[in-house]
Amino acid sequence: MLGRIVFPWWKGSKLDCNAKQWRLFADVLNDVAMFLEIMAPVFPICFAITVCTSNLAKCIVSVAGRATQAALTMHQAQRNNMADVSAKDSSQETLVNLAGLLVSLLMLLLLSDSPSLILGCFFLLTALHIYANYWAVRALIMETLNEGWLWLVLKHFLQKGEVLNPTSANQMEPRWTGFWPSLSLSLGVPLRLVSSVSELRQLIDGHQEPYLLPWVPSNQVVLSQTAGPEMVLRAATHGLVLGALKEDGPLPGELEELRNQLQAGPEKDSCVIVKETHQVLDKLFPKFLKGVQDAGWKTEKHQLEVDEWRAIWLLSPEKKVL
Repeated sequence: MLGRIVFPWWKGSKLDCNAKQWRLFADVLNDVAMFLEIMAPVFPICFAITVCTSNLAKCIVSVAGRATQAALTMHQAQRNNMADVSAKDSSQETLVNLAGLLVSLLMLLLLSDSPSLILGCFFLLTALHIYANYWAVRALIMETLNEGWLWLVLKHFLQKGEVLNPTSANQMEPRWTGFWPSLSLSLGVPLRLVSSVSELRQLIDGHQEPYLLPWVPSNQVVLSQTAGPEMVLRAATHGLVLGALKEDGPLPGELEELRNQLQAGPEKDSCVIVKETHQVLDKLFPKFLKGVQDAGWKTEKHQLEVDEWRAIWLLSPEKKVL
C-alpha cells in the first residue's frame, strides 16, 4: 500500500507525459517482481525482504500500468470512442489471460518435477515478453508534444529549418524512461520565482505574452491564467531556446548572433537577453508552430508537464491594449 501512495505522488504527473516509457517500465518491473517471487523460497534467510520487495514492485506496476493504459487508450480512441476502445481492450486482456491460464496449467503438468527447466522457461518467456512489448511501444506513434519530442523537433528545426513529423520524432526518442536530455522544463511554477517587484517589472516589460521567463534559471516558467495550450507551447519553446543559447550547435542567424554576443565580452543584463529572445520568438515561433501543425502534430493539446500554479499581472503601460 505504501508503494501505491508514494509512487503516484512522486511520479504521477510524468505518467501522462511519457506514457510509452512508463508502460514499458511497468512491464519490465512486473517481470522482475515475478522473478523475485520465484527466487524467494531459494533463499529462506531473505524470504521476507524478497517477498516485500516483490509486493512493492507489483504495487508500482499496478499504478503505472493502469495510468499509462488509460493514457494510451485515450490516444487510440481517434474517433472519440474511448468507451468502445476500453471495452475491446478489456475483452482482449481477458482472452489473453484465459489463454495464459490454460498454457500455464499444461506447463505445470509437464515441468513440475524440474525446477531448472521451469526457470529456463521463465527466462525464455520473459525475454520474449520484453521483446514484444519493446516493439509494441516502438510502433506506437503519439501526435501530442511532450518535452522530449518538443526538444527533438525544435532542435531539428533550429539546425536544419525543417520540422520532424510524429513518425520520425517517435522513432528518435529513447525507449526507456530517464534517458531524455538533461534539460528539464518546469512550467507553471509559483510567482515566488521572481525575487522583487523591480525584477517583475523588468520581466513584464517589452512583451505581451502570458508567461514570465527569467534568464537564470531559464527552465522555470511562470504562467498566467490566460495561457492556453499554444501559449504553453510557446513558453516551453522559449525556455528550450534559452537553453540552446548556452550550448553548442548551429542556430538561426539572429539566435547565433545573440549567442556570439553572450560569449564575447561582458555579459548583458539577463532581462535584456530575455527581452531580445522574446523579439526573436515573435518571428520564429509562428513559423515553427505552422510547421509543427503541417507536419501532423496536434497543438490544441499537449503532454508537457505543467504544474497548477497560475499568476495574474498587468502589462507594462506602453504595451497595454485598449
